[in-house]
Amino acid sequence: MSDSGTNAATSGRDLRVVLIAGEHSGDALGEKLMQALSEITHGRVTFSGVGGEGMERLGFVSHFPLHEVAVMGPLSILKHLPRLVRRVHDAVAAALAANPDVVVIIDAPEFTHPIAKRIRRKRPDIPIIDYVSPSVWAWRPGRARKMKAYVDHVLALLPFEPEAHQRLGGPECTYVGHPLIERVAAMRGIATEPLSQRLGLDPARPVLVVLPGSRSSEVGRLMGPFGEAVRRLIASGVNPQVIVPVVVSARARIEKGLASWPLRPHLVEGDDAKFACFKLASAALAASGTVTLELALCRVPSVVGYRVDPIAAPVLRRALKLPSVVLPNLVAGHNIYPEFHQEACSPVNLAAALKPLLSDTPERAAQLAGLDAIPARMVSPGHTPSLAAAAIVVRMAQRGRIERLR
Repeated sequence: MSDSGTNAATSGRDLRVVLIAGEHSGDALGEKLMQALSEITHGRVTFSGVGGEGMERLGFVSHFPLHEVAVMGPLSILKHLPRLVRRVHDAVAAALAANPDVVVIIDAPEFTHPIAKRIRRKRPDIPIIDYVSPSVWAWRPGRARKMKAYVDHVLALLPFEPEAHQRLGGPECTYVGHPLIERVAAMRGIATEPLSQRLGLDPARPVLVVLPGSRSSEVGRLMGPFGEAVRRLIASGVNPQVIVPVVVSARARIEKGLASWPLRPHLVEGDDAKFACFKLASAALAASGTVTLELALCRVPSVVGYRVDPIAAPVLRRALKLPSVVLPNLVAGHNIYPEFHQEACSPVNLAAALKPLLSDTPERAAQLAGLDAIPARMVSPGHTPSLAAAAIVVRMAQRGRIERLR
């Protein structure tokens, strides 16, 4: 690691890195990658591109506000398509003007991949790295082979993704580790007593954490079946204390959905409160997504449900031919968390799967045993995920410099 940094710092000028994030999770990755790149190059690096508040805290100047392109789902993308197309061209022009040693696109493939394709056509000599693999193992597997034409290296967050790219004919891919791994100790060690006292929780009653998503669209589709599942649990004789962690952007939609619920759950905001909830939880009912990996790393028995809009439904149905589309199940190599999608994401199914997890049962014990193996499967190879990613970025940038000098 130190050799890479020294070479980068003594090669005549600062390393020029273009970073392009397309949503807020990518901004968080970009922030940590900037810190790691500054560390291993001893500060001999300059950044430009597109990012958000996290990257801007480190002095990054985004070419336009991240919120203009941070849209998700086919319907949202169609609604904002003219603006997105304009911003793709803006990002390409800015990247080329920076004459970078390397371009790193970060997640959000609907936005970042069109940028990478255009940069590759105009400047095939610039190395392009994709930080966060698209879910080629679940959706559109043919995309892996197509990526090889405009992506030189993929930095994978999940340990099974390099094998998937190799099998599907994708670009070179390295598992660098998931950033959640860096937070496991903090997540598990957080104090719960302050939150328990504030909410007035009864230690004799089970705690159910419900996570209907962070995007307005998924919240709208899941609040109904999740609330009805809680109603069925109560009708079956279970008396859970329900906590719903919320993000500010989704709170209004969640509040609206609570009108049909059989009880008023506790609503909490912020990561510290969320992870305290996980530590207090007997079980969780969650939307499919990164939060399921957080739950797994915090050893929370869970049931996963998801519904997508009608346009995306055929894609989901094709993906459901896989053994699972839930991240902890894929990491473990077998299904720990029960998962229910589309019509199967019904109150009857959700409640039936949740009930045995709220007390000491064989089902709960089996989940806990499976969850215990996940952290070891996700250990980053030798360094923090951000430093492992930064080392590859520096190496690719140096390789690009050498090729251009020939």
